[in-house]
Amino acid sequence: SLPEIQLPEPMVKLAIEAKSRGDDDKIGEALHRLAEEDPTFVHYRDPDTHEHVIKGMGDLQLEILLARMKNKYHVEAETRLPKVAYRETIKGKSDVQGKHKKQSGGHGQYGDVKIKFSPNGRGEGYEFVDSIVGGVVPRQYIPHVDKGIQESLLRGVIAGYPVVDVVAELYFGSYHDVDSSEMAFKVAASQAVTTGIKAANPFLLEPILEIEVTVPIENMGDINGDLSSRRGRILGMEAAPGGKEVIRASVPESEVLRYATDLRSLSGGRGTYTAKFSHYEEVPGDVTKGLLD
Repeated sequence: SLPEIQLPEPMVKLAIEAKSRGDDDKIGEALHRLAEEDPTFVHYRDPDTHEHVIKGMGDLQLEILLARMKNKYHVEAETRLPKVAYRETIKGKSDVQGKHKKQSGGHGQYGDVKIKFSPNGRGEGYEFVDSIVGGVVPRQYIPHVDKGIQESLLRGVIAGYPVVDVVAELYFGSYHDVDSSEMAFKVAASQAVTTGIKAANPFLLEPILEIEVTVPIENMGDINGDLSSRRGRILGMEAAPGGKEVIRASVPESEVLRYATDLRSLSGGRGTYTAKFSHYEEVPGDVTKGLLD
């Protein structure tokens, strides 16, 4: 059998949406057909940013495919740079109360929780600790406290990005025989999240990519300097065949959204690169300021 052709990894990435709301279903079908016709074109739904993303070998290819989509499948689309999947987390600890109390004729609503928030290890995710003693929060409401916390963390507190790597310990609270409900405790818990995360020294995390850039030796200085200006850290360099050099670096994803195009101009079209997700790191203060403004 014939050897399988190794296709280069598509590196130009754009978010895409239909120009008119009515074409939302059609766009998925059209992109699917384009991907069948061109194996170097990829599209998928990003689970973190909820955007539809297209990837190709270069801007020109994507422009041609979008034109074909318009002419052949009658779907017009708008593209933009994809969003970056930032995260929120905390450095400090907090101890807060969330209380939801409403009295409006007949049944009221009552839920009251005390929760301690503290940092979990990087990548460890969310952890719920139930330290309730003596039924001060009845058993049946505790899962709803947990759920209320999780839903609020997902919505984000300081910038609308999911909060990760947090331990939430429910240790005290109170209830009302008549007015307490699952919903009331869920609302109380989500109030505690807003107060508690803000009080625990919150900060932003950003995705860091590990990239490998292959360029002619004479372009190395320019490429290294450019990567450093993008907050990149050079991890290593090694010689490659044909008078080329491979540079390995870790660099924030937000700094290389247009890297395919920039690398082309820096290397006279002779440079290539691959990138893969590596880990999350704290966003520096000056960059955070720009994101929160």
